[in-house]
Amino acid sequence: MKLSFHGAARSVTGSRHLLEVPGFRLLLDCGMFQGRRDEAVRRNRHLGFDPKAVGAVLLSHAHIDHSGALPVLPGQGFAGKVYLTRATADLAGIMLEDSARVQENDCRYVNKKEKRRGRICIRPFYDSDDVRKVVKRFQGERYGDQIKIAPRLTASFHDAGHILGSGAVRVKYTARGNSTTVLFSGDLGRSHMPILRDPEPPPPCDVLILESTYGDRLHEQLGEEMKKKAQDLIEHARTHKSKIIVPAFAVGRTQELVMRIKELVGEGRVDPIPIYIDSPLANKATGIFKRHPECYDEETSKTFSDAGDVFASRYIRFVSSPEESKRLNAMRGPCVIISSSGMCEGGRIVHHLKHAIQDEANVIVIVGFQAEHTLGRKLIEGWDVVPIFGVPTPRRAQIVRFNGLSAHADRNDLLAYVRAIDPLPGTIFIVHGEEKQAISLGAAIQTEHPKIDVHIPHQGSTHEV
Repeated sequence: MKLSFHGAARSVTGSRHLLEVPGFRLLLDCGMFQGRRDEAVRRNRHLGFDPKAVGAVLLSHAHIDHSGALPVLPGQGFAGKVYLTRATADLAGIMLEDSARVQENDCRYVNKKEKRRGRICIRPFYDSDDVRKVVKRFQGERYGDQIKIAPRLTASFHDAGHILGSGAVRVKYTARGNSTTVLFSGDLGRSHMPILRDPEPPPPCDVLILESTYGDRLHEQLGEEMKKKAQDLIEHARTHKSKIIVPAFAVGRTQELVMRIKELVGEGRVDPIPIYIDSPLANKATGIFKRHPECYDEETSKTFSDAGDVFASRYIRFVSSPEESKRLNAMRGPCVIISSSGMCEGGRIVHHLKHAIQDEANVIVIVGFQAEHTLGRKLIEGWDVVPIFGVPTPRRAQIVRFNGLSAHADRNDLLAYVRAIDPLPGTIFIVHGEEKQAISLGAAIQTEHPKIDVHIPHQGSTHEV
């Protein structure tokens, strides 16, 4: 068995891992790379492997850095199935369609400026037709069911608790009476977070491919201190009649933020201010959340049955039309605008930042991981001037981080996940983390379990297992 790593190796975006057994090639995730424009173009058009030779894809979850390059596959000869959980199938369909639309809109906007400068126009990686072609290849599965991928090759999904439908993927290859199992964690969630069930204990495996997004740090606790921080932000917006701009993934983080704000209002800690969810995708995704109660934790299931729609309230408005979105830019606060993408690399959030970032009364709240070279990363690094649509723009707005709202496992969670595998795997590959985080987590695992063979693969590296 061979494993090769074509994305999210010593980096966070573009998750793509190729597993080869005699006579068959299986791709774990097919994510879009996000970062510098030239590198993104190169790595999203040329995936690092031959799609014609791939027999099937197993998709851990719907986030674009894990699913976003799927529509590129059919045009390059891929003719197999994409296996995913049923909730992921519903989410990935709308997210990929939205990704195609955002690319088309952003390219149109940027190309107007590029033409004036005499530069070559950019084009989307794929369009809606490409999305429809790959969605036809989706096969939705239930958690725990055994899926026959090919002769001697089976797989199953195990609840990862990261976003709706997310799953760790276990692959088993059997030959000559012997078997080898590979467990791919995908992105792991955290225990005691709202809406979703906690990640389920990992099944046994011989080889573990483990994410390391927060492999060198611990999250803030979701307690009184964080509630006070959120309360102070809302009071600041009310006092200064300013905007709170929140770049957030439309799936998972947006729904959680809505529930957190409603909790503060319900406890009487803040008076409500208008909240605008400016993302057609978030609106559609929230509808999909309502269709998949099998993914809820007990508290959320009870809240739905007792109180109806947990994602709705009189002060929460879902914005759909481009015209209404544009009106938000001219509107005064106080208000909260939650919009995607979460790393500020495309979509409506970039327009909101363009209009709000030069007002020192406004606050930009970062609630998730920001990959290297993204606009979101530049904001948390405190750049005074940031590029927005290629134009250097002074940043005067305040930047506030809320790491406690991350949907990713932290260092302790990841170490506990390894510890829970019985018996321990013989080999672990550390992926989906920047080099510093991956090395730190790998060293901690090696110290705790010296008999495990720990690897931190490079982009394009191949390993026999």
